[in-house]
Order: sequence, then C-alpha cells, then structure tokens
Amino acid sequence: MNSLNKINYISNWIKEYANSLSFQPVSLVIGVSGGIDSAVTSALCGRTGFKTIAISMPIKQNSSQHDLSLKHLDWLKKNFDNVETNIVELDNVFQSFENTMADFNNSLAFANSRSRLRMVALYQIAQANKGIVVGTGNKVEDFGVGFYTKYGDGGVDISPIADCKKTDVWNIGKSLGVIDEIIKAAPTDGLWDDSRNDESQLGLTYEQIEDAMENSDSKYFKRYQEIRGPNLHKMKAIPVCILPKD
Repeated sequence: MNSLNKINYISNWIKEYANSLSFQPVSLVIGVSGGIDSAVTSALCGRTGFKTIAISMPIKQNSSQHDLSLKHLDWLKKNFDNVETNIVELDNVFQSFENTMADFNNSLAFANSRSRLRMVALYQIAQANKGIVVGTGNKVEDFGVGFYTKYGDGGVDISPIADCKKTDVWNIGKSLGVIDEIIKAAPTDGLWDDSRNDESQLGLTYEQIEDAMENSDSKYFKRYQEIRGPNLHKMKAIPVCILPKD
C-alpha cells in the first residue's frame, strides 16, 4: 500500500471508528509536539472532517521543538478549516508537581510525568469538547521497543498510526505536505531538559530497529532484543488477578 492509499485508509478508519461509538464524539483531540508522528496524525485527523483540536503543551520545552510545534499548528490551520489549535502552558503545573514530589526525586520518573501530565490535559480538553484522545505512537515504538511515553500518549482512546513503521510515517508526512523542518528533525520524546533524541537513547536508528524487527539475522538484532526485553511488560495487557470460582 503506497503512502496516498495509507492516508485515505487511516483517515477513513478514524472517521468510521468515531462514528461507531455509542456516545458519538464530535471532536478529535491530539497533542502536537513538533515531531513527525504527531504532525502526521493530526493531519490525518484533519482529513476526517471531524472537528480536530490540536494542542501544544510545553513543559520546560526546548525552544526549537516548541517552534516546530507552533509552525505545525499554523500549517494545520492553513490546510484544514475543521482544525482548532491551542497552546496550553504546563510549566507552572509541572513545577508545582516537582516541588510536591521532591522527596521522591527521580529524573526518569519526572520525564515520564511530563507525558502523563499532558495526557491529563488532553482528557480534560476532550471531555469538555465531547471528544476522544488520539494517540501518536508508531509500530516501532509501540510494538518493537516499547519506547512510547510520548507527547501525552500516557493513555489514548485510539492510535491511528500504530501499524506504521517510522519510515512509513516519514513517507506519509511527505505525501501530506508536512513542513520539511519536521520531516528532517531528529525524533525526540521532548521529555528531558537536555533535549536528547530518540536514537541516542535507543542506541540504534529507526531504520536499524525496523531491520531487526523484520529479520532475526540482522546485525542489529541483539541490540534490539536488549532494548525490547526490559519493555515487554509495556506491550502486554495489564495483568489482572482472576479470582478462582467458588
């Protein structure tokens, strides 16, 4: 399936899913980070015709990342009449949380908390607008290496590009006309003060991970397994204690 067919298929899937829900949502709510995944997903939402609320939620954000999110919000408004954009500043909220949790200081936990705070904001906005929260995880992150504490993706209602490899997402972005700066930007989760990117954290490029996911003889397979192993619990359903029958 080429990129244009994927665009049509995913946009129709989002629309059909929303229309199938009993409570009939009237909006799609998505966090926009300035990265390719949220850029593509928000554009796919825009193509559905549903009211789409795209939100930038900076928390101690690197200025270049925030600038890209603002540029993409502008691009969305120019290309889709049904897209509404917002900027929700969460710096003060996060600072208060950090201060409150000072006795439990842990840099990784605080990084993950940024995403979860954005998730809370997305659900607040969604419920206030009779909407559903749209996730931005792709196949490599969601099912390959479990690297998906993303821009508000701590919890979502639907995940339209979860079956797309990262290279698929880049190609779809090009076909959608996403701005070149976003397509060329180094992927990052935006959760660290030092602005580290995804590939530096993972130790492999996305192309190398995709090669390992598809080929157990790949020279990157061992490293892929080392990344994947500790994160397998994230890719399984939540364990539930089933009580024995009387």
